Amino acid sequence: MKNILLLLLLSTLMVSCSGDQFEEDIEAIENYISSNNLSFDKTEESVYYSIASSGSEVRPTLSNVVVCHYEGLYLDGVKFDSSYDRGMTSEFSLSGVIEGWRIGMQLFAEGDSGTLIIPSELAYGGNPPTGIRENAVLIFNIELFEVK
Repeated sequence: MKNILLLLLLSTLMVSCSGDQFEEDIEAIENYISSNNLSFDKTEESVYYSIASSGSEVRPTLSNVVVCHYEGLYLDGVKFDSSYDRGMTSEFSLSGVIEGWRIGMQLFAEGDSGTLIIPSELAYGGNPPTGIRENAVLIFNIELFEVK
């Protein structure tokens, strides 16, 4: 019985900590947008997006592969990744990327460019890969070239 109570207590603490981080992320994102006088829309999951449309109607789904250029930044402007810096576009299946990309990229159409701002919970959270900050809000500037 003690083990069950301990597990319930730990689960409750983990959920409340996660909720606190999410709220902090949303506040940081909204401050960033406001401070920089930017205009973003927000999905129901809280992925913030701003897209310049090209007129194409071809949008990716989770079963598609996308070809794009992107630059990944933290809210403080530090770059952590860039296909531009590598000198070649990136190609990947939407089903294999972070949740924020799975949500946000489905809003883009071929030829669109734009920006996603993703709360840490929808990115890497507290368990990021090497080179990514823990619990970091991520900004991605994206150009979507092709949906396969």
